[in-house]
Amino acid sequence: MRHFGHIAPEERQRLFYREPSLFTAESPARVLAAALGATLYSPATRPQLADDIIKQAGRGVVSMVLCLEDSIDDAEVIGAEENLVRQFTDLAGRPGTSELPLLFVRVREPEQIPDLVERLGPAVRLLSGFVLPKFTEERGVPFLEALTAAESASGRRLFAMPVLESPGLMYVESRRETLEGIHRTVDKYRDRVLALRLGVTDFCSAYGLRRAPDMTAYDVQIVASVIADVVNLLGRADGTGFTVTGPVWEYFRVQERMFKPQLRRSPFTPEAEDLRASLIEHDMDGLLREIALDRANGLLGKTCIHPSHVPAVHALSVVSHEEYSDAQDILRPERGGGGVLRSAYTNKMNEVKPHRAWAERTLQRAEVFGVANEGIDFVDLLAAGLPH
Repeated sequence: MRHFGHIAPEERQRLFYREPSLFTAESPARVLAAALGATLYSPATRPQLADDIIKQAGRGVVSMVLCLEDSIDDAEVIGAEENLVRQFTDLAGRPGTSELPLLFVRVREPEQIPDLVERLGPAVRLLSGFVLPKFTEERGVPFLEALTAAESASGRRLFAMPVLESPGLMYVESRRETLEGIHRTVDKYRDRVLALRLGVTDFCSAYGLRRAPDMTAYDVQIVASVIADVVNLLGRADGTGFTVTGPVWEYFRVQERMFKPQLRRSPFTPEAEDLRASLIEHDMDGLLREIALDRANGLLGKTCIHPSHVPAVHALSVVSHEEYSDAQDILRPERGGGGVLRSAYTNKMNEVKPHRAWAERTLQRAEVFGVANEGIDFVDLLAAGLPH
């Protein structure tokens, strides 16, 4: 699979200076963590789940979470598990399974992990891992022990994606202790942890809050402070950190074909008022700003609950030609001693030592999302990524 692999090769050639690389579910963890992109959640109760997965793969989705937790009623869990096993078995019998998204299951309890892996049988080869809810040190260790045992029993590499969403992270008096416990746990199981996900809806719930469609998570200061502390301890670029993904965007009144004909100019230029009005009307403006702020705050990828969010997340994940040029200049071997140089675009200073970690992360993102051609912007990439 590859990002933008659902669009025609000639269109990719027009858009990309360096096309996104191919990867599989067996690729190294560092590649998969960077490649998650817009991770689309779906309730495991959906009766045509196998068909849904194939459909979303054809629309450019490369990672999905099939949820047995908050998205379904407590009374539906047994039926949802049965449906999940049935749908995986159906998928495993179809051709072209190498092109399926990375598939994860969000469980409620540790005991579900070995039970589901055993019930999946040979179809477990389609499973990339599990999403672990309300993760803390106390709750997380049993989940990770169960995952390790299931991996050993099945012979299948399985990753964990803990969700950081407990009240202990929100409350100032317990945040540091909770974060340090999470750090101890994920560090011990580092080889199993693919990425950390932020449960911002639960953060807001602790205070009876809900952000409006014209506000980002970063406008809710109490939430922004948690994101900052999570990245501070768990998202460092010194080799000790993890990929931390962006929070879910709750609004999905987007009707792609209504604004697709207007995609001609970047929504971030003053003259594009017609496009901006269209995006605001369809609740896209807040999403676009939040994706940009995710990147600025050290997050990569995003939890999505509607397919219409996926093209925007992926379009804003592509490395611009300017970013790529700067990163390459900074990482040239002859620059190993440091120093300051003028950007090839002659509009900024590139300071080799302070910007090295940024450059390394940028090239990692370029590997999986590609590098845009000069003159290609977000709007071009968004228009190309929309379903036709």
